[in-house]
Amino acid sequence: MKTIRLTTAQALVRFLNQQYVEFDRKQEKFVKGIFTIFGHGNVVGLGQALEENPGDLEVYKGCNEQGMTQAAVAFAKQKHRKQICACTSSVGPGAANMVTAAATASANNIPVLLLPGDTFATRQPDPVLQQIEQYHDLSITTNDALRAVSKYWDRINRPEQLMSAMINAMRVLTDPANTGAVTIALPQDVQGEAYDFPEYFFRKRIHKIERRPASQEAIDDAVELIKGKKKPIIICGGGVRYSEAAEALKDFAERFNIPFGETQAGKSAVEWNHSLNLGGIGVTGNLAANLIAKDADLVIGVGTRFTDFTTASKGLFQNPDVDFLTINVSEFHAYKLDAVKVVADAKVALNNIKESLEKTGYISAYTNEIKDVKEKWEKELERLVNIQYKEKGFKPEIAGHLDEVLDEFYKDTGSCLTQTRVLGELNKLIDDNSIVVGAAGSLPGDLQRIWCPKKPNTYHMEYGYSCMGYEVAGALGVKLALPDREVYAMVGDGSYLMLHSELVTSVQEGKKINIVLFDNSSFGCINNLQMGNGMGSFGTELRYRNEKTGKLDGKLMHIDFAKSAEGYGVKTYTVKNIEELIQAVEDSKKQTVSTLIDIKILPKTMTNGYESWWHVGVAEVSQNEKIQNAYENKEINLEKARKY
Repeated sequence: MKTIRLTTAQALVRFLNQQYVEFDRKQEKFVKGIFTIFGHGNVVGLGQALEENPGDLEVYKGCNEQGMTQAAVAFAKQKHRKQICACTSSVGPGAANMVTAAATASANNIPVLLLPGDTFATRQPDPVLQQIEQYHDLSITTNDALRAVSKYWDRINRPEQLMSAMINAMRVLTDPANTGAVTIALPQDVQGEAYDFPEYFFRKRIHKIERRPASQEAIDDAVELIKGKKKPIIICGGGVRYSEAAEALKDFAERFNIPFGETQAGKSAVEWNHSLNLGGIGVTGNLAANLIAKDADLVIGVGTRFTDFTTASKGLFQNPDVDFLTINVSEFHAYKLDAVKVVADAKVALNNIKESLEKTGYISAYTNEIKDVKEKWEKELERLVNIQYKEKGFKPEIAGHLDEVLDEFYKDTGSCLTQTRVLGELNKLIDDNSIVVGAAGSLPGDLQRIWCPKKPNTYHMEYGYSCMGYEVAGALGVKLALPDREVYAMVGDGSYLMLHSELVTSVQEGKKINIVLFDNSSFGCINNLQMGNGMGSFGTELRYRNEKTGKLDGKLMHIDFAKSAEGYGVKTYTVKNIEELIQAVEDSKKQTVSTLIDIKILPKTMTNGYESWWHVGVAEVSQNEKIQNAYENKEINLEKARKY
């Protein structure tokens, strides 16, 4: 047996260079590159290996471990999970910083490979810098925190363990049903330790992502269920995009006249103006999709995890005879809602069911209902995107001290911009093939309702974990995946303050991204949630501490985000009216460096719920009558919800 003497880190780099995936007979390299923040736990081990011979791996220097890992998650998501980036950090704080991003990956079933440094396997220098000592178990390190958020976790205590660990890592990373974050912890002494690795460990490996077929029994069950139903609805989930099943879903819907709603992950799989596309569904859904869903007697979930936002906390589907059919490559997700299950690739399953269902002559019983609800929503959408402050029709209907906070913000900033109108204008201004990125706050709801993607796969929303701070880093990841496209991060001031460090990375790498910052001086979404459930405005607005009351209820704070970002070398704009918005967007298109458009947005001018309910833990006991009423309302809605 021929061997090659390499350090563990050198062997790891060589192995990663030889991994390929094949999907629908198309091969490509699986690992595009590696994000790094070097510290004492990885710089002279894995860092040395990358400096000496990185192979084809592109090495990116991150600015924050969470940020660079979120960028890697976004990269893989935009690549439909067919290509990834790895991420390496030092031991201790660096590894801990990756926990949040690892959770983002695993919650969304997006592959990302984490390679954190670790303390010494020999334990001889213990306690080393940044090491946590647990008196009851000396084997525990910071990296153990990653166990809870990883789909596969391992620690390489001897060089030869690398081989079985990396084969298992690739197994999980390329598994459509169970992918997510994979953590391979690398003790810093083992990284530099040499071993005679067998040559065959470094041969080219092709990991075939196969389309799991549907069993005939499952197809028969699905056909039997559908043909007995009059008004089904399809829910288009992220699995439709990852399976590249959009055309199959359209053909299925058109053949049987079945409308479909979109989850955040499924949005833009099919163009927004398709006659059967109802748009976003659930808590952040629109009027059209939610009205049809309420009366549907069959819900066909395709590649969806049926989260509480998609199902409106299982309260959306009100037809007493409603049944569920799931098409999902994951058996775990297929079992939800006590559904009839088709555990298979979305494209394969839809085509197989269509072929069998056609033989029955089935057509849904919809007549004008789909057209009618779409017209209702289009009328409401027209109102939302044209709404102006203090003009006729201005009625956001958002909870809490509306006039007070609007007047204060308008007086302080001079801005008259509503969030929904700005989104309507942006939808017209940016190029059709540009990609919008979002994650948290009120923007995901507004985007799922208002945004009209004109090209497939141009809507990139992380909402499985709804991770504040994903937006800027995610935009960088998308730009690395599709460098010829314009990418726009739609981000609130709260999320931007939480994490925007990879904006600097974008400048360093020469990868232009556009940050569209909606500054309303608050965590507006959560402010609405608390006030809509009877509370006051408590700790969710960006206010100075009041010297008289001692509380955070003083004047609103106003930050010049444009001035701050300008110091990074970013081209910036400040926007307070529609004319300035148009000028900023058009000028930003001419730039070659990253841009930031600081838009001062009137608080509480986002959209509200449409025929939906979200189950949150309202206080059962309170002396506040509004909270008592909110609790009673929660109990009424809970009684209507399905109990699975």
